[in-house]
Amino acid sequence: MNPTATGAPGLLLPATALPPSFTWGVATSSYQIEGAVAEDGRTPSIWDTFCRVPGAVSGGDNGDVACDHYHRMPQDIALIKSLGVDAYRFSVAWPRVQPGGKGPVNEAGLAFYDRLTDELLGAGIDPWVTLYHWDLPQELEDAGGWPSRDTAYRFADYSMLVFDRLSDRVDTWTTLNEPWCSAWLGYAVGVHAPGRKDFDAAISAVHHLLLGHGLATQRMQAAATREMKFGITLNMGTADPATDSPADRDAARRADGMGLRVYLDPLRKGEYPADMVEDLAARGSAFPVRDGDLEIISTPFDLLGVNFYFGQDFSGTDEQGNTHDADGNPVVRVVLPDRPRTAMDWPITPERFTQLLVRLHRDYPDLPLFITENGAAFDDTADAAGFVADDDRTAYLADHIAAVAAAREQGADIQGYFAWSLMDNFEWAEGYAKRFGIVHVDYETQARTPKQSALWFRDTIGRLRGA
Repeated sequence: MNPTATGAPGLLLPATALPPSFTWGVATSSYQIEGAVAEDGRTPSIWDTFCRVPGAVSGGDNGDVACDHYHRMPQDIALIKSLGVDAYRFSVAWPRVQPGGKGPVNEAGLAFYDRLTDELLGAGIDPWVTLYHWDLPQELEDAGGWPSRDTAYRFADYSMLVFDRLSDRVDTWTTLNEPWCSAWLGYAVGVHAPGRKDFDAAISAVHHLLLGHGLATQRMQAAATREMKFGITLNMGTADPATDSPADRDAARRADGMGLRVYLDPLRKGEYPADMVEDLAARGSAFPVRDGDLEIISTPFDLLGVNFYFGQDFSGTDEQGNTHDADGNPVVRVVLPDRPRTAMDWPITPERFTQLLVRLHRDYPDLPLFITENGAAFDDTADAAGFVADDDRTAYLADHIAAVAAAREQGADIQGYFAWSLMDNFEWAEGYAKRFGIVHVDYETQARTPKQSALWFRDTIGRLRGA
């Protein structure tokens, strides 16, 4: 049976798939939804600047208005409440709270998150704060950005401005969202803000992002006056060799190292992976580690946020059969699995989601996992009322939630799932061309309409709880 507008009878999970204590939520990020980029003292972020670079963002789009959440927040919280979720994961805009990235708090900007927190609690929804979701104040980028060590200390200072204001009401804190994207897409590949293409700068950014996480975590833990949870969110996939050839196996090792182990090994083991250190040395690069850094980075934390969209294969040869690029570096080429694709051209691989989660449980034990992002973009068609019958997205969510349940059955300590995203929004370099929301947004009128996937999500949560 196909999903229907009132749920998805054909996409039912077993009633015992996930326990009643499991946390269900939806997620967003500040620059993608808030708009109001020049109101109440907010200064430009690197994304405000990047959006002005010709050709950087599809359609020349920007986040100036986005979903106008800054002005429509109470209605959006009511919408979240209607979905029956426990928690809402949102991020705080650094240049709204601390214009320029230094100095005192901007009271008008922080007041928005004060109101947001109170609105959520009044609706019975647990606020989950992400302190950094890519909107670095432009002034800090001008001073060197994440490749500069000073930015890690500036991040810890900013984090405490938010923590001091909201810690009486917020129990769960995550420092960074997807530092891989910040470092590699922003500083190595240049397809995300700030748009730099400098391998060594990206390596420095990796280290300083992790250092910023450790510094902020230590300071928040020291200031906490009651039990709280602190963590970090990483985007992770699977890195499998495209074939069993030595070159492909080595490419998969390198991809896994730079995509997963280079973050989790220092965070959990207090060291960078030896093979990655050797690989970097072979090309004359190194993480800018100073005495004491790894002790700070490996500060114990309480939860790992897992963002998953798809798994990948890797080849150690380019399409011409070469094993090294023009600079003499080993080839690491993505080969997408031959599976159905989303509108982002990402393969749909729920079985690899289970594979990843079980691997995290095995290699980095005793760390509760929360799925902090999972979802898909498809080419939605809204009817005259704004409703989208998104069978494809509904099936994606059902298959990936089932993959979470399968990983739990194999021992993985997964305690919650947040759908990405609450609503259609500014999708970074894709502008407004791609829609990930379970709620449709008409960008001309700002009308919000829950899609079929939202109704299925609501009904599934209720059914798994026996409501």
